[in-house]
Amino acid sequence: MSGTIQYPSDRARPGQDELPTQSLPPKAQPLIVVGYSSKPEGRAALRRAVSEARLRGAALVVVNTSSEADTDGGLASELAASGVSYDIKTPNEMHDSAEELIRTAEATDADFIVIGLRRRSPVGKLLLGSNAQRVLLDAACPVLAVKADLGAE
Repeated sequence: MSGTIQYPSDRARPGQDELPTQSLPPKAQPLIVVGYSSKPEGRAALRRAVSEARLRGAALVVVNTSSEADTDGGLASELAASGVSYDIKTPNEMHDSAEELIRTAEATDADFIVIGLRRRSPVGKLLLGSNAQRVLLDAACPVLAVKADLGAE
């Protein structure tokens, strides 16, 4: 007996030529909110957020909490070179960066938040940074916390 094996699912059913195709609604693009500053921990958070955005096909919302005046221009060119879609939010009044990150994540229905942590001394390890702690505890979505590189300036 030679020939191809025919499975029950391969056989046409009586009265049914072909099943209608269903078009699924397009999946919304994932969204990542990242807290950025020009400090090493902010740079580490941005690098990881860009990496995650590429991996997941996600867009970035960068909350720029840096106090330096010309960071937006360099930040925008760095993000443009990364190839990911992005939006930079620079709050007019920066009272509480943790609250700004949480509010942005909620308003955009973010998949997760990326924050940077700085290395601490043994005594400093008893207390997590207050902003990082607030984001970790109060955010409604998952939070990815990354450490700054050891050799970062």
